[in-house]
Amino acid sequence: MEYFRLKKQSDFQKIFQKGKRAFSPSLTMLYMPCDKMVMGISIGKKHGKSVQRNRIKRLIREAFRLTQNQIQGTYSFVLIPKVREEYTFDTFEKHLLSMIKKEKL
Repeated sequence: MEYFRLKKQSDFQKIFQKGKRAFSPSLTMLYMPCDKMVMGISIGKKHGKSVQRNRIKRLIREAFRLTQNQIQGTYSFVLIPKVREEYTFDTFEKHLLSMIKKEKL
């Protein structure tokens, strides 16, 4: 299943206000049911300069792409990384899978 990117500020705000939250040591996931699979990433400037922020976004996008097959149904997601010393693909993928299983998505 292919997912679409969440781009509009109004769509982000809707999920921030009405969505449910799930937490892991490296990510916060907001989600709500939707008619198609949509994912967006919200990352602040406290994570570093643009090079570091873009790398984190690439890692999260790839982890989501590989784990989206575990999701039954269609949802809108906003993924928010937590500030850490080091970001790795393996931790994002592991924490995404654990949140999906925990929330029974």
